[in-house]
Amino acid sequence: MSSLFKPNSPFRIFATSIVISVVVLGLVLYYLGWQAAFVALMLVIIELTFSFDNAIINARVLMQMSKFWQKMFMTVGIFVAVFGMRIVFPILIVMFSSGLPYDQVINLAFNNPEKYAEVLESAQPSIAAFGGMFLLMLALHFFFDVTREVQWFSRIERPMQAIGRKWLHAIVCTVLLVAIVLVPANEHAQQVLVSGLIGIGMYLLIHGASELFTYQHNKAEKLAGKKLQRAAAAGLASFIYLEVLDASFSFDGVIGAFAVTKDVVLIAAGLGVGALWVRSLTLFIVHKRVLNTYRYLEHAAHYVIAALACTLLIGLFFEIPETLIGVLGMGMIALALSHSVRDNKKDAKISEA
Repeated sequence: MSSLFKPNSPFRIFATSIVISVVVLGLVLYYLGWQAAFVALMLVIIELTFSFDNAIINARVLMQMSKFWQKMFMTVGIFVAVFGMRIVFPILIVMFSSGLPYDQVINLAFNNPEKYAEVLESAQPSIAAFGGMFLLMLALHFFFDVTREVQWFSRIERPMQAIGRKWLHAIVCTVLLVAIVLVPANEHAQQVLVSGLIGIGMYLLIHGASELFTYQHNKAEKLAGKKLQRAAAAGLASFIYLEVLDASFSFDGVIGAFAVTKDVVLIAAGLGVGALWVRSLTLFIVHKRVLNTYRYLEHAAHYVIAALACTLLIGLFFEIPETLIGVLGMGMIALALSHSVRDNKKDAKISEA
């Protein structure tokens, strides 16, 4: 029984998510009824399903962070994820898109959710361009990485590693962005160009700062104070990177949630609880060293990220079902798990021989 309460036990990791889920869904049930509670539960499941790959990528970054920054990710970070991205950020988008003051936007959100959703939807080109470019930068950075030793689909990954260069992912994304902007059917060329360039620049800035501070921290230093300062800087850069990454994943989910319900309270409750579960899942992957055991999980996550980025960008011209990326993501992750188990067994047999 005592093993349940050990710091790295699954029960301890997911306990907060379980308690908050019960409380939030219970409050929705009590005040809004069974139908509302069911909708909120569906949004939780949708958020968790669509963000499973997000948890895998987050875990890779979180593994390199100190205990302090891991706690910050689960406390301050979850506050930013739930209130910032699921409540405040959509309000800010509507404010800038419509030119309305915040009090009128809040009034729209609670009293005229159809109009609120309509204005939020009008910002989709900017959101898609930013999120699509940021996520594509992340995926290509992984596949062009010449230092990566493990390959999953070698016919795809080996040639990409062979041509990999330091700035290649940024060059490819910039060329692609320009091509999208020049497509005659693009009715929001200026919005897409500006937002896409911000997405590329944001990735380069934050990821570059994280790598720089981490590199400096790992260098042998005589002064412990300098090491501590650089460790803090590296942790802060990684923390900001994780928050922007979470934002890129949540953009489409927030807008897509309005296809399920126009009730802002339900959207905040469902997506917020789902975001909390994603954070707990990230910690579980870190503490249980899941990425070390299942070697292809990180690959699967980056394939899904690339697919999500392409979905966002193609969505500028064609409507793509929201469920497509969720089904694809779960399928890729299941395939990665099975292939990891298969190859682990092969390695074990070879080592025994």
